[in-house]
Amino acid sequence: LSRTESAAFVELVLKEITDCLERGETVKLSSFGSFVVRKKGQRIGRNPKTGKEVPISPRRVMVFKPDEPWRDSLAASSV
Repeated sequence: LSRTESAAFVELVLKEITDCLERGETVKLSSFGSFVVRKKGQRIGRNPKTGKEVPISPRRVMVFKPDEPWRDSLAASSV
C-alpha cells in the first residue's frame, strides 16, 4: 500500500474503534488489550487552588485493559 492508502486505512480503523466506543461497546484487540467504556457516578471533588468542594457530574470514561501476554511482558521488563 502507498503511504496515502496506509494512512487512510489507519484512519478508518481508528474511526471504527471510536464509533464502537461511543455506542458503549467493548473493543478487543487480540494479544493487545481491550478498550472498555465505564460509567462513573457523580462525586464530590475539590478545587486544588481554593480547596472548595465541587460536585463532579456523572460521565462515561474509557479504560484500557492490556491482555495477559502484553501485561506479562511489561511486568518482566520493569524488573
